[in-house]
Amino acid sequence: QVQLVESGGGSVQAGGSVRLACMTSLNRYRRYYMGWFRQSPGKEREGVAHINKLGDTTYAESVKGRFTISQDNARNTLYLQMSSLKPEDTGMYYCAADDGDFADYLSYMPRSRYRGQGTQVTVSS
Repeated sequence: QVQLVESGGGSVQAGGSVRLACMTSLNRYRRYYMGWFRQSPGKEREGVAHINKLGDTTYAESVKGRFTISQDNARNTLYLQMSSLKPEDTGMYYCAADDGDFADYLSYMPRSRYRGQGTQVTVSS
């Protein structure tokens, strides 16, 4: 059974940084879209960043220039480095993966075939 396990969340002041990690048990011989989405209080789930099967990255406009997504294939781990954090970045962050093909994975991400349980990030002003 495929598992995605997030870690690294916590509380941080505005302007600070946090790095999230997602350890996976995905098949190393398959290619996946992988990414992060979040659920903020009172808002719809929002795709934050993803890496496609070719290793290209895509970011939501709200985080562009502040967040960096990366992956360590040897460790089967996905990361999200978040900097210059704002209170509106507060939310539950989820890791997701899917072996399908997508024109807009940022929008699709919350419905991905594989999703983690989430890790909370709280940014105080």
